[in-house]
Amino acid sequence: MRIEHLALNVNNPAELTEWLCDNLDMRILRQFGNPPNAFFVADSEEHTVLEIYKNPDGPIPDYAAMNPLTLHLAFVADDVAGARERLLAAGATSVSDAVKTPGGDELAMVRAPGGLAIQLMKRATPFV
Repeated sequence: MRIEHLALNVNNPAELTEWLCDNLDMRILRQFGNPPNAFFVADSEEHTVLEIYKNPDGPIPDYAAMNPLTLHLAFVADDVAGARERLLAAGATSVSDAVKTPGGDELAMVRAPGGLAIQLMKRATPFV
């Protein structure tokens, strides 16, 4: 088996989807609802799919209040510090500066509009 998608119930799915597409090279695969209140988006290599939606039947987490270590989306970045600065200029808020771990990984954390934590990662040894 493989993971098909990860779903995120958010307050403003259109805003988050647009921001992810504009700033993190994601693209919309499908959208539905009237107005569209659900989007399936894929990363630039189409390896990962997120469903970003608003469903009042389920609680919407307070992403901005959540510790980023509880939930974050991690994106590979060749230049972590540069990507962080670019995302901050595009409306993200800072959680942490770019740092290097003892294992040689480089990472930084920001929050997308709406509060979802986004980690920027350059692994010393990539997973795949």
